[in-house]
Amino acid sequence: MWQLTNTVRHYPWGSHTVIPELLGHPSPAEEPHAELWMGAHPGDPSVLSTGVPLDKAIAVDPQQLLGPAVVERFGARLPFLMKVLAAETPLSLQAHPTPAQAEAGYAAEEAAGVAKDDPTRTFKDPYHKPELLLALTTFEALCGFRPVEESLHCLAKLQVPELKPTIAALARGGLRAVIPQLLALSGKRRTALVEAVAAKAASFVAAHDPEFINTYRWAAALAESYPGDPGVVISLLCNHLKLAPGEAVFLPAGNLHAYLSGAGVEVMASSDNVLRGGLTTKHVDLAALIEVLDFTDGRVPVIHPVLGPGGLRYPVPVEDFDLTRVQLDAEPGILTTRGPQVLLCTEGTAVLASDDGELVLAKGESAFVAAGAPVSVRGPAVLYRTTTALR
Repeated sequence: MWQLTNTVRHYPWGSHTVIPELLGHPSPAEEPHAELWMGAHPGDPSVLSTGVPLDKAIAVDPQQLLGPAVVERFGARLPFLMKVLAAETPLSLQAHPTPAQAEAGYAAEEAAGVAKDDPTRTFKDPYHKPELLLALTTFEALCGFRPVEESLHCLAKLQVPELKPTIAALARGGLRAVIPQLLALSGKRRTALVEAVAAKAASFVAAHDPEFINTYRWAAALAESYPGDPGVVISLLCNHLKLAPGEAVFLPAGNLHAYLSGAGVEVMASSDNVLRGGLTTKHVDLAALIEVLDFTDGRVPVIHPVLGPGGLRYPVPVEDFDLTRVQLDAEPGILTTRGPQVLLCTEGTAVLASDDGELVLAKGESAFVAAGAPVSVRGPAVLYRTTTALR
């Protein structure tokens, strides 16, 4: 096992306090701290205490570090990426591809010679990116499309003339008809629509009308940050999710979502493929987005943990990752899996012991444990443990 040195990504939407305080750095920080990455993704691999980046160490000895089952299933790569995500302002509306879509899209852009750092590049790697977000604080998000009948009511209630074509398209052709229509609107029509919707939504909020109040409040707020962006109107068609600390949501391929505010532990398949659909100044590849979007409507279930080996486990329907919250006391317990583990300490001090000695993790510190290595842990502390879901 090795302690990890991890990279912080400083996106404009990040928090100035959450990650700095977790890491014991001065808070508030001068620049926003959006994501703390823990894993072997080549974009920002963690570095082992030996000074070797984790992806390079795995390339040298994948069988030892990952275990035969993981190498057979996923190849010589760590199949998951763990993050702490802290959103002070909303992220873009986005979706992620299936494995087949990611492979095809990546191959096409490679064949076309599109550079990896080209702002119009859509597929950064050939992997899918299902993800789980576990709330550390109250966390708000747009997640999947709400039932169409509910969306029709939400739009009609605003009584905005500019919305009539949108309502008609939704009523006749459903979400598959209305989303491309909104994204393809010309500049002037789009700006007029967004401004009218935002103004009317704000008036309902000011009147304290409880129906759709969170949906309308966020639409008005998003329009201030992204004037003229069709994502403002699309947000009215999405489920508004408010997670309490300890609750989680799983986002499969094709799910249109946007994190709005809060902090959480995010675990995903190790990929950086993001197809944006609004609330952004970055490139929106409309054709690719429509190709990957899941237009199914309905509620998105909140995931509550179940008691599993080592602690509270958050079950997901993929094999790439598995997340457990481990509450440690002074009595040692055992954390052992067939696959590799990344352990993050968020409270207290955790003492890890294995055949190669002891490792002490303070708040904000993390470790990589090779596949199958028996590890004894004691606290008091709170650990978040990510491994694979291979059984």
